[in-house]
Amino acid sequence: MDIDNTKIAVTGGYRYGNGTVFVGNWNNTGLRDGLGHLQFPDNTRYDGYFADGLFNGLGVLTFIDGAKYEGQFLEGWFHGYGIFWRSDGMKHEGEFRGGKIWGLGLTTYSDGTTGFPKNEGFYQDCRMIRKKSCPEVVQRAQKIAFMARNLFKTNCQ
Repeated sequence: MDIDNTKIAVTGGYRYGNGTVFVGNWNNTGLRDGLGHLQFPDNTRYDGYFADGLFNGLGVLTFIDGAKYEGQFLEGWFHGYGIFWRSDGMKHEGEFRGGKIWGLGLTTYSDGTTGFPKNEGFYQDCRMIRKKSCPEVVQRAQKIAFMARNLFKTNCQ
């Protein structure tokens, strides 16, 4: 009988030399893989899924200045649907690609307004290119962010 060693996973914690701490799952090659918590020395924190050592799948990245992203990641980048809050209260709900606002979405400012005219439409490289109503994309981003935010409430009780 052959055993597939590529699927073996270990759960545990590790403190890196620079003070970064990881608690979660590791694959058999020593890379973070599966559900985990990663805390950097400056207190930036990622809670979510990893693949081959990188943020991958649902997760929440919280920065020390109060900025936060809740949503989908791919190979370490904000990628897919999610919500990004800046520390000044600005919020973008929608699509992200390669760590940037890219695709359909809605930007809301700290006073609760969307600006005039409304900042809803297609964004490319963090800039609005074309105005377009996209409530279904905003709703999907909210759903994905909710799932990411509640990931550890469900898995760590």
